Parts: sequence; C-alpha cells; structure tokens
Amino acid sequence: MREHSLVIPAPDQWGEGIVSIPKGKELDLEVRLESVHEGILVTGDVETEYEGECGRCLREIVQPVEVEFQELFEYPGGETTDFEVQDDHVDLETLVRDAVVLSLPFQPVCQPDCPGLDPATGERLAPGTGSPQQEPLDPRWAALRELTDQDGSADTAAPNTEES
Repeated sequence: MREHSLVIPAPDQWGEGIVSIPKGKELDLEVRLESVHEGILVTGDVETEYEGECGRCLREIVQPVEVEFQELFEYPGGETTDFEVQDDHVDLETLVRDAVVLSLPFQPVCQPDCPGLDPATGERLAPGTGSPQQEPLDPRWAALRELTDQDGSADTAAPNTEES
C-alpha cells in the first residue's frame, strides 16, 4: 500500500455548465493505492474550487468542492475494462475528472436564500425582499379591485349596532 498527497493544476477546464473548474486551478489530491489480487485499488479524495455564476442572480461565485472516489484498476487480461494498469502505472486523470465534474451543481447559488432577479426590471433583488411588494394589476381587473376596496371601507366605517 502507498499513500500520496499531491497538489496539481487542472490540465483542462472541467465542466461545461454554469460552473466549472478552470484550467490551472489547484487540485489537492489524497490518494491511497493498494495492491489486490485483481489489480490496484485506488481510493482517495480531491479538493478544489469551482467558479461560475449564480443560477438566480448571475453573480460571480467561487465555491469549494470535495469529492471522494474509489476505483479498481485491473491488470491487463482478457476482458476490456474502463480502468487498467498500464506499464505498472495508473492514470488517475479520467477518474478524478469524472468524479469532480459529476459533483458540480446543476443550479449553483451564491447563497441558499438568494432572491434572484426582479422579473419586471431585471435588477438584483436585495436579500430579504424576495419578490416585488405588489404585482402590477391587469387593467381588466381594476373594477373588481375598486369594489373590494369600497366593501372593505364600508364594513370598517359602520359598526354593527343590531341587537339580537
């Protein structure tokens, strides 16, 4: 068994969505290689940061990501496998890239309660405001609004003086 701690740059941009790992970003790898009967069992974790945009308010974000992985690299033989030992070496790039890219969020947010953008103006909403105070009223419903306003004012203006 061998254990290795490595800090290497990402060889390419990993990920194609709203967020990705940029080329050259540091990857902190902790890897344990164990010899087993079928091949070499690789267990480890990788820590790095992804960069991109918030899916709600479009702010730039940088968030940490930590992924654990484990894979058996089989000795060359009769069956073709995805991961094989080649010339007494194991190539971890595909394994680490797949693990990191699959852990990236589909809808990243800058904070869990990000209110997003105002649908009418396109401006960022301040935290805590949520949505606009009053939605614009369709002019076809304006007459009903006036009726409800009149009924509400009549009920509060005249107290009920009827006796049973």
